[in-house]
Amino acid sequence: MKIHFVKYQGTGNDFIAIDGREHPFDPKNGLPAKMCDRRFGIGADGIIVVSEHNEYDFHLDYYNPDGSSSLCGNGTRCAIHFAQSLGMLKGGNTTFMAFDGVHEGEILPDGLIKLKMNDVGEVRNISDGDFADTGSPHLVRMVDDLENTDVMGIGRDLRYNAPIDGGTNVNFVERKREGEISVRTYERGVENETLSCGTGVTACAIIAGGNNGPVKINTRGGGLQVDFKKLPDNTYSEIFLTGPAAAVFEGTYTING
Repeated sequence: MKIHFVKYQGTGNDFIAIDGREHPFDPKNGLPAKMCDRRFGIGADGIIVVSEHNEYDFHLDYYNPDGSSSLCGNGTRCAIHFAQSLGMLKGGNTTFMAFDGVHEGEILPDGLIKLKMNDVGEVRNISDGDFADTGSPHLVRMVDDLENTDVMGIGRDLRYNAPIDGGTNVNFVERKREGEISVRTYERGVENETLSCGTGVTACAIIAGGNNGPVKINTRGGGLQVDFKKLPDNTYSEIFLTGPAAAVFEGTYTING
């Protein structure tokens, strides 16, 4: 069996995009891990599957390399670009279904993709840092020297040992100046540091960015922006993640057996 795919990247977070209308995707039997393998497969941080929805513009399924599902901010921004290329959008604006419910998105005149995230409940302070669920669980820890932080070692330890059911992604944040932070993220499911994480920088922005956005975020893969409003009950609304998304190449993957 052959699957046509398009390879995407959003600030260095890279994805395999599949048209689920042509290729219904089954994540069983380790297929996500095989396709995402950077030596024996295509190589990616995750898999995007875009398919029809009877009410919205499209349905998005996102799979981590280990086969688990979640919301991926950068992957979702790439999915909006992909859905437009497939002719599934009526214009530059879209409403679609994702892992954590309905989302809105917009392709801006400069080509950047703006994604509306769901509201975020009150941030929890725990022994290892601060925790927020932005569609995926994120632990945020402030550091003074981000470049020399042991992201892999500390991230791997906290990913499993932080008191969060099911484990968590782990983010390390250094404040640069008012309204600007730098972030590095250890992602669960990938089990590695990624060059960028959309839901991660969203959590970091609302935790380290004060009462309102915008917050400029520097990642190893490039720049992102998060806008938000902190409400009187200490929850967060009007959250938007904005950044680039680009198709890199396309090809055909052969499933053996």
